Amino acid sequence: MAQFLLETVWLVPLYALIGGLLAVPWSPGIIRKTGPRPAGYVNLVMTFLAFVHSAIALQATWNHQPQEVFIHWLSTAGLDLTIAIEISSISVGALIVITGLNLLAQIYAIGYMEMDWGWGRFYSLLGLFEAGLCALALCNNLFFSYVILEILTLGTYLLVGLWFSQPLVVTGARDAFLTKRVGDLFLLIGVLGLWPLAGTWDYNELAVWATTAEVDPTVITLVGLALIAGPMGKCAQFPLHLWLDEAMEGPVPSTILRNSVVVASGAWVLIKLQPVLNLSPLVSTVMVAIGAITAIGASLIAIAQIDIKRCQSYSVSAYMGLVFIAVGTQQDEAALLLVLTNALAAALLVMSTGGIIWNSITQDVSQLGGLWSRRPISGIAFIVGTLGLIGFPPLGSFWALMELADGLWDTHPWLVGIVIAVNALTAISLTREFGLIFAGKPKQMSQRSPEVHWPMVLPMIILLGFVLHLPLVLQSLSLLPNWANLNKDVALLLIWSSIFGCSVAGVIYLGNIPKPIRLPWKGLQDLLAYDFYTPKLYRMTIIFSVAQLAKFADMVDRFVVDGIVNFVGLFSLLGGEGLKYSTSGQTQTYAFTVLVGIGLLGMWVTWPYWGVQFLELMF
Repeated sequence: MAQFLLETVWLVPLYALIGGLLAVPWSPGIIRKTGPRPAGYVNLVMTFLAFVHSAIALQATWNHQPQEVFIHWLSTAGLDLTIAIEISSISVGALIVITGLNLLAQIYAIGYMEMDWGWGRFYSLLGLFEAGLCALALCNNLFFSYVILEILTLGTYLLVGLWFSQPLVVTGARDAFLTKRVGDLFLLIGVLGLWPLAGTWDYNELAVWATTAEVDPTVITLVGLALIAGPMGKCAQFPLHLWLDEAMEGPVPSTILRNSVVVASGAWVLIKLQPVLNLSPLVSTVMVAIGAITAIGASLIAIAQIDIKRCQSYSVSAYMGLVFIAVGTQQDEAALLLVLTNALAAALLVMSTGGIIWNSITQDVSQLGGLWSRRPISGIAFIVGTLGLIGFPPLGSFWALMELADGLWDTHPWLVGIVIAVNALTAISLTREFGLIFAGKPKQMSQRSPEVHWPMVLPMIILLGFVLHLPLVLQSLSLLPNWANLNKDVALLLIWSSIFGCSVAGVIYLGNIPKPIRLPWKGLQDLLAYDFYTPKLYRMTIIFSVAQLAKFADMVDRFVVDGIVNFVGLFSLLGGEGLKYSTSGQTQTYAFTVLVGIGLLGMWVTWPYWGVQFLELMF
């Protein structure tokens, strides 16, 4: 049974796709008598089947060599487009994480979107999203990975814009789509540019080719920079990081997936391309630089935010920055462990705060407070999610950060400082958010905010238990780093940075210090609160340049292109009107006019031959 499910695990994406298609008839205007709820139940059943299929298949593939399945699609003119599927412990494990989190998000959505009119459309889009993510986890071909990423970009646009009657939602969906399209465009250039060099898009063949490749350094550098542009957009890295913040306008259940597995889709492709990217030292340096800038910058920005979702979205960008550092320094295992631990902890944090958004008028943390006595389950989930995201032993992120910092200790000690700083800043940010939401006395907006009902509590508790037991799961699978081989100095630094961050924020936000807390220099406070003025810089540079270029193109189109066409049309009209009044209707007149025209045309064509002699005779 397990072996059969392993051989057919490539069908897992079809479960979600079928569920999404079956949910379509309950969209508005098709089926109305039963209401939209059956759409969610159908999707839940299909996602549950996908999760069970993947879980059983993982047992059969563990400690076995990866298998490849090839689906021949198109072969023409020397171009072979074969869909390559890799069935390995890592890819099947990714399926379990994707389907498991999507299953919990769908249960959560039953409570969160109980009275929402877009229920059927939402669940059908979740099915499309899950199918794309599962297909990406199994895909072993760069070209088809790009195609799947494009589908996910479309899915992000549609999910964020679910409540399209709200102007902010429309703006957020548009900005998220266009920002990711910039990265996708450069990724396509890199995908097409890699084919003439390697002659393949298969990840395994690319890794083999990279070991002996002899290519022009400039060419491989340009191709590598284009290849990392797509993951930059997906992982919300600077300067393509603003879309994740804009996408927070979408429903919270979709945010659970977006902050966990959707941002990890770019990291997945980046890890797969790591052998190719390492052919250029400049590309590796750029990845490390982008990751370091985003990790530090996003961590600082998160501290000054007052919106619940924005605080968490910037923390996600910061941890994806650490993934970029891991890939740039050739630490693939640390990168995969970071992706896993971040996905689970970030999803739990979104579930915890999603209920507050659901039954509160505001999601401004400065207007909340005192919710610990009213929402103890959400509070405990937030604490566990926070500890699971920072370097707090023995939870998951401690081992992931230890794996990364230990590998950087001898070769890049300054990057260890960045890892420690990001961990401390994240601890400060999340402890601050907890203090503003759950501690203190209830305010006007939080006086009536009871715990959410069971469809939202159940997935939260399940995920809470899994975050707590993740180290045991990793140890049973022999994936936990060996404590005996790790640098104890790095471990102490990591632990003390977590204690320092939680303590500083705890004293400030759990104590009796008057709120709100402001930095001594208002300019620095505004710099962090307004995202280092990145949106304003974009408006002054890129948006302004594109707008001026569009205006120039419009002027050329209206006054040059349209002007020439209108002039020809006007000349033809006037000529026709003139001929209408000058014709006599006599045949000899028409013949004479044709002969004169032919004569003049002949004179003009033969002018180079006889015109010069004629001018010499005249003068």
